[in-house]
Amino acid sequence: DTDRSRGLGDVYKRQNLNTATFEELTAIQGIGDQRAAAILAYREQIGKYTSVEQIKDIRGIGDGLYAKIAPYLTV
Repeated sequence: DTDRSRGLGDVYKRQNLNTATFEELTAIQGIGDQRAAAILAYREQIGKYTSVEQIKDIRGIGDGLYAKIAPYLTV
């Protein structure tokens, strides 16, 4: 799809974990469909994120991936 082929595109704008859509999350390199769905499901479960670090509570997001994607996220 053309949005992804542009590379970073909208990623220069930090995505808010509490308002980001599936499409906005998958635009971030390192967040595929399954991780985006897990981030959204966890948001449903907890009500709202109070810190970006909370995504490390999601299975499959460890310190390495967190270090790569955290700069593109906010709350």
